[in-house]
Amino acid sequence: MSSIEIGFVSLILMLFLIYAGMHVAVALTLLSFMGVWLIKGDPIIASNLLAQAASDAIASHIFGVVPLFVLMGFLVAIADIGKDSFEVANQVFRRLRGGLGIATVAANAIFAAITGISIASAAVFTRVAVPEMIRFGHKPKFAVGVVAGSSVLGMLIPPSLLMILYGFLSEQSVGSLFIAGIIPGIVLSVAYSLYILIMAYIAPNYIGNVGSGVGTESKMSLLQMVVKILPILILILLVLGGIYSGFFTATDGGAVGALGSLVIALARRKLSWSKFWQVLVETGHVTVSVSFLIIAANIFTRMLALSGMPQFLVGAMASAGFGFYTFLIIYILMVLLLGTIIDSSSIMMIVLPLMLPIAMNFGVNLIWFGVVTVIAVEIGLLTPPFGLSVYVIKSTLDNPLIGLGDIFAGAAPFALIMLFVLFLIIAFPALSLILL
Repeated sequence: MSSIEIGFVSLILMLFLIYAGMHVAVALTLLSFMGVWLIKGDPIIASNLLAQAASDAIASHIFGVVPLFVLMGFLVAIADIGKDSFEVANQVFRRLRGGLGIATVAANAIFAAITGISIASAAVFTRVAVPEMIRFGHKPKFAVGVVAGSSVLGMLIPPSLLMILYGFLSEQSVGSLFIAGIIPGIVLSVAYSLYILIMAYIAPNYIGNVGSGVGTESKMSLLQMVVKILPILILILLVLGGIYSGFFTATDGGAVGALGSLVIALARRKLSWSKFWQVLVETGHVTVSVSFLIIAANIFTRMLALSGMPQFLVGAMASAGFGFYTFLIIYILMVLLLGTIIDSSSIMMIVLPLMLPIAMNFGVNLIWFGVVTVIAVEIGLLTPPFGLSVYVIKSTLDNPLIGLGDIFAGAAPFALIMLFVLFLIIAFPALSLILL
């Protein structure tokens, strides 16, 4: 068996093992070891090569940005910052038809600017926004759909855990990726809001009670709104302002954000010792999971490079006359297909080692390619049967009257809007690159 054949067999076995229920990182590591062993003919060489790859994967202070931003996300969730964002956004949009839905999208966009985890957004706004919308007459399917759809903004609007992972895998600047995600994130938020506004007028029965002024029992003054939103703005200014101005790196920004969110949580008396320990444990779980995936992906990348498979695919596409857009369509379809069975981080770990060399051969701007990748991967959070955000909403809501099917159905229009925005970013790359 040639090296290239070993690479292809490894990919087929990887998909089989994942479908069979094996953890993605375990499958990648096992197949990488076996692949290098078969290519080199020596298990000792395979062990040494993979041990070095594992060490190189996370042996950098830059990697510290992952636990820091994860910690920041969990702390701001504990501090009820999401609730404050929703209340202020609700006050601003209360006179619009479908205002509660638009307020949820706006609050999620604000919340996304201080936490890089979509599942955190899904959990927070399921508790905050869904009961409010249902209480004022909105259809449950619409309420959970809005929360599911807007939760993906947490991975697009910086800081974003997926963009951090992409930066590691592609060796691109995390700060540049953060900047590139700003306008696409705003475009997606506006598209969601326009959809809700249009549906409120042409299909009010789908949404439910869309009368203006609902969802706010007492009008807040401008001063009250400022007091609620000020901590959020300060945190955004500290973290993103410091990164974009070049005052500190993305890793430093994570540390500043974690400290700032800790201070806010303590000042609001939302953080007991038990809650703080819970936050630390959850941060550890996410960080270890991501670390394991990064190590496994790094090992798998080296095995594929050793097999010569990426170079073979580049040559095959060139000889077949495939252009860049044909490659991009194949890439997006692959990501969308994987999104039906595995989580976002795992998708990136599987496809990027294979596809990045091909994209580089086409001379693609890897920052723009990162934004396209993140949007395509995030669609998987809303698609059955896996749909991680949908499962988070279901478990957080704890309402037997709202089933998984209702949440998937409610999220479907937002997944289609994401697909539209994805094609928009592909057609107009300047939307993601204009601020760089």
